[in-house]
Amino acid sequence: MIFDGGSAMQPSNFMASIVHLCSPPCCGFIVTSEAADATGVLLRMLPDYHYHVRKYENTLITKFFGLHRIIPSSGQKFRFVVMGNMFCTELRIHRRYDLKGSSLGRSADKVEIDENTILKDLDLNYQYYLEPSWREALLNQIEIDSKFLEAQHIMDYSLLLGVHYRAPQHLRSLMFYQGITADGLAMLAEEDPLENEISNYPQSLVLVPRGTDDNSVVVGPHIRGSRLRASAAGDEEVDLLLPGTARLQIQLGVNMPARAELIPGKEETQMFHEAYDVVLYLGIIDILQDYNVSKKIEHAYKSLQFDSLSISAVDPTFYSQRFLEFIQKVFPPNSIS
Repeated sequence: MIFDGGSAMQPSNFMASIVHLCSPPCCGFIVTSEAADATGVLLRMLPDYHYHVRKYENTLITKFFGLHRIIPSSGQKFRFVVMGNMFCTELRIHRRYDLKGSSLGRSADKVEIDENTILKDLDLNYQYYLEPSWREALLNQIEIDSKFLEAQHIMDYSLLLGVHYRAPQHLRSLMFYQGITADGLAMLAEEDPLENEISNYPQSLVLVPRGTDDNSVVVGPHIRGSRLRASAAGDEEVDLLLPGTARLQIQLGVNMPARAELIPGKEETQMFHEAYDVVLYLGIIDILQDYNVSKKIEHAYKSLQFDSLSISAVDPTFYSQRFLEFIQKVFPPNSIS
């Protein structure tokens, strides 16, 4: 897209419309600038990418909605892409992780960590337990997506994981009566059990049959595939009910209830506890880095100084295998029947 003095829409007006899409309440999109190399990768893989996202409606790979180049009448041209926002939710995202499966340099530099800090592999202190069928579907889709990226000669991608913590079970009654949030996180309002409750899995995240009135369900512009089904509901589609908050549509990587448990041997600040009920948001990002000459040189150089298995710059086949093995540890099998 090129703008000049005779264009019907000026660059400033065009950019204002793009910014509007990325601002509340229209927070379903993210705009980011891209270098020429990344743009070339996207254009090269675009036919296969389009086929992949059409074939696999539950793909976790970043959704691209536009690739633009602006050349103002005076000034330097620049490129940007419009992508889906994986964290478009009314729930607070308390922790954000960028996970690659490598270890060299994979920790946050900030001493003080807040909700906007992007944490990395070595900062991950929790494992997340999902309903068994959801775990199987999630790992299967991640494997399909990573194999696609491997075939495209792509590496250095990440699993972006957002975690919304609910109140710890053993603190909930105390917090309710005192009206405080001792851990600084979102607090559940105590309510009587629902007649149509299917299961308390996890304990404070209630799964209910899919509502007949879709107006009561918060969907969000996630552009994902089908709803998830729960074995506790006879393999029927279910919604997530957060007492005092909302009824959310559960999809792969969107509004996924889970149980977070502290990894044995990992230390955590006093603000956090050993187990939480959580809601997860996740997807695969940074998929425009191919294993080019510069990455091969980076691999060779760093391999002389560090363990070659610990660095991010590795060939796509090994990267995919290591990525899958790490993600399987993040989401271990659930011991709860």
